[in-house]
Amino acid sequence: MGVQVEKLDKNMAKITIEVSLEDLEKAIDRAYQKAKSRISLPGFRKGKAPRKMIERMYGKGVFLEDAANDLIPTEYRKAAKESELTIVSQPAIDVTQLEPGKPFIFTAEVAVKPEVTLGQYKGLEVPVSDLTVTDDEVMDEIKKEQEKNSRTVAVEDRGAEDGDIVTIDFEGFVDEEAFEGGKGADYPLTIGSGTFIPGFEEQLIGAKAGEHVEVKVTFPEEYQAAELAGKEAVFQCDVKKVETKELPELDDEFAQDVSDFDTLDEYKASVRENLEKKKADEALRMKEDAAVDKVIANAEMEIPDAMIDTQARSMLDDFARRMQSQGLSMEQYFRFTGQTAEKMLEDVKPQALKSIQTRLVLEKIAEVEDIQPTDEEVNAEIEKMTKTYNLEAENVKEMMSEEELGQIKKDLSVQKAVTLVADAAVETEAAAAEEIAE
Repeated sequence: MGVQVEKLDKNMAKITIEVSLEDLEKAIDRAYQKAKSRISLPGFRKGKAPRKMIERMYGKGVFLEDAANDLIPTEYRKAAKESELTIVSQPAIDVTQLEPGKPFIFTAEVAVKPEVTLGQYKGLEVPVSDLTVTDDEVMDEIKKEQEKNSRTVAVEDRGAEDGDIVTIDFEGFVDEEAFEGGKGADYPLTIGSGTFIPGFEEQLIGAKAGEHVEVKVTFPEEYQAAELAGKEAVFQCDVKKVETKELPELDDEFAQDVSDFDTLDEYKASVRENLEKKKADEALRMKEDAAVDKVIANAEMEIPDAMIDTQARSMLDDFARRMQSQGLSMEQYFRFTGQTAEKMLEDVKPQALKSIQTRLVLEKIAEVEDIQPTDEEVNAEIEKMTKTYNLEAENVKEMMSEEELGQIKKDLSVQKAVTLVADAAVETEAAAAEEIAE
C-alpha cells in the first residue's frame, strides 16, 4: 500500500491511498466467493460457475465494486495511522482508479486537528453573580412541594376553572370532516397548561361533568401537520369529570410529612440552605462558562467545516439514542415535531462549533500549563464508572485499552484547565453590565 498526504487549506488534508494489484486481486476473489452462490450461468449448477466464466459473461469488472467496498475501510484505517495526522472528521472518499489489471487508488479528504494560538486566559473579567436567596424563592420551592403533595378531588357544585383538571372525550373536525389524530378518550387536561391548541382550554372554563362543549379553534400557521396549518377546526367535547387540586396546609405537620424536620421553620431553613448551595453551584458554572467564552474570543483557530459536520452528526446520534431510550424513534420525533434531519443538523452546528472551540482551547491550556491528573483522580473517575455500570473497579481498569485510559486522563486535564481559568478570573460589576448591554 502506498500513502501520500497533501495538506489543503483550512486544516484539511487529502490522503491518496494506492492498493497493490495483488491485494486488489485477493479482494476480488473474496467478492467472488461471497457472490457466487447467488449467480447462475447456463451449464453450471447455481454457485458452481468459475470466476473467469462469470467475468466473461458480465465483464471483467463485475466484482470490482464489491472488492473496493471491502478494501476501503481497512486500507483507509491503515493509511490514516501511517499518515500520522490527527484526524477529526469522517473521510470523504473518492475513487480515482478502479480498473481490471491496475492498482486500486482512492483518496480520503479529512479534517485535521486545528492549531490553537491562545490569547489571555488568566485574570479575565467575568460577571459577578448574585447569591442572595429571597423569601419568595424559598416559598416558591415550598409551594412546589405543596403541589406535589396535593390530592385531586371531584368538583360537583361549580364549573371548571383555570387550573382544574377536566377529563374529556373529544373529536376534531375540519370542514365537517374528522381528521387523523384529532380524537381522544378519557383525556385528562389541565386548564391553563397550554397543552392543546391556543384557545382550546379557555373554552372549557365553566363546563361541568356530563356536559357537551363545542370548541372552535384555528390551527397555528406553523403547525407541524401541514394539512391542518391555519385551518379552522371544531372539536366536539364531552366532559366526563372535573377535578381540582386540594393543597395541604403549610404547617408543622406538612413539614414532618415532606422532610425530616419537626417544624415548618426548620424545613424553611433547610430549603434556604439548599437553594444557597444550588445558587453557588450555578454561579460557579456561570463563572466557568463566562471565562471559557472569553478564552475562546481571545484565541485564534481555524475550524474546518468537516469537523463541525462530524461533531453535529455525533450530537444528533446522541439525541437519537436518548429518544430511543424513551421509546421514541427519530421518524416518530420528526412526525410529531415537523422537524427534519437536515434542519436539525443545521440547527445544532453553532452548538457543535462552540463545543469544538471549547475543547480545543482547554486542551491547549492543559498542554501549555502541563496539567496532568493524579493517579488518585484517575482512579476516582474510574470508580464513578464502576458505579454507573455496576462493575468492579479493577475489572474496568483491566478491560480498558491504553487509548481509553488516555482519553480519561485527557478529559480530566481539560476539566482541571476549566478550574484554572475560572479560579484566575475576576468577577466584576463592569463585566455584568457589559453582558447585559450585549
